[in-house]
Amino acid sequence: MTHISKRSDVEPFHAMDVLAEANRRKSAGHPVISMAVGQPAHNAPANVLEAARQALLGSQIGYTDALGTASLRQRISRHYGQRYGVDVDPARVAVTTGSSAGFNLAFLSMFDSGDRIAITRPGYPAYRNILKALGLVAVEIPISEDTRFTMSARSLAAAQRDHGKISGVLLASPANPTGTVTGKAALTSLIDYCEQNDITFLSDEIYHGLSFNGDETCALEISHKALIINSFSKYYCMTGWRIGWMVLPEDAIRPIERLAQSLYISAPELSQIAACAAFTDTAALEEIRNTYKANRNLLQQRLPEIGFRIASPMDGAFYAYVDAGRFTNDTMQFCQTMLSQIDVAATPGRDFDPVEGHRTLRFSYAGSTADMKEALDRMEKWLV
Repeated sequence: MTHISKRSDVEPFHAMDVLAEANRRKSAGHPVISMAVGQPAHNAPANVLEAARQALLGSQIGYTDALGTASLRQRISRHYGQRYGVDVDPARVAVTTGSSAGFNLAFLSMFDSGDRIAITRPGYPAYRNILKALGLVAVEIPISEDTRFTMSARSLAAAQRDHGKISGVLLASPANPTGTVTGKAALTSLIDYCEQNDITFLSDEIYHGLSFNGDETCALEISHKALIINSFSKYYCMTGWRIGWMVLPEDAIRPIERLAQSLYISAPELSQIAACAAFTDTAALEEIRNTYKANRNLLQQRLPEIGFRIASPMDGAFYAYVDAGRFTNDTMQFCQTMLSQIDVAATPGRDFDPVEGHRTLRFSYAGSTADMKEALDRMEKWLV
């Protein structure tokens, strides 16, 4: 029998399992509407596609420096000055194969096996799974209306008393699945506590640009000791291009570079060329954002009318996290049944909350408004 490592024994990413089943049904001719994954319905902007086309026609696509091309690192650096008024040396920018590679590099470079890393519950499941696979310990801090659906210095201090020394904090704002935007004052308090207690702060900012309420803040506006992880997947509609970036504290640059050289060689050059163009068509991207905003408003109204209680503020990202307790105490089964009976795919809450997720689920509203309306109509006819 093949030996399988203990580190590989992680919980499935149920959203991807749902997507796989939805794709099978769609291939079989079923009229599936997927609200299961954070996949923008829109293509990358036209100038991004044109940049990639020109690169394919005119140059050899190959390896780049492990930290990325100079042109993309410089463009990302300029983005921080333009958007946040923050001066970032291009040398501190590392281009990654999606944000997923950024998490791997950050965890490997910042922490040793057995270190405890605080994350929120509910939260993005890949955090928990990657940490376990790398031999790190996820300390899940429960969030709720009482905590304004985010981690605080107070809850982090309590976690240290209960679990022992915490080496790192990873916080997303806007957050998946809750949609929480952690405002500047709250973020400052948390980062200050981390710096006073020798805790590395990692900021997941992949949904920046997709805030509808709240005070969207880059952690670099507060401290240059924070490590930033971002991506072209969400706001820039480039999920399949697998291209992201990090902004690093100066003393982390060389360790990250050494790891990236061996683990990834480099991010795809074609995607790096295309990503340089992504910053130049703000009008098209804001038009797409307005579609998400319209979808958000639609779900915010219709889901409670159907019987789903909105479980957290829909401040940003493109998710509605809801309590389905009126209909089920097993949202895993509920999602399977909903997909099989009305061809609407959603993600069970167990992905995000292994303790209380049996009664919650997440709807992505990154699709077209027409699809959102049709999915809501199907659910209303099915449930009400």
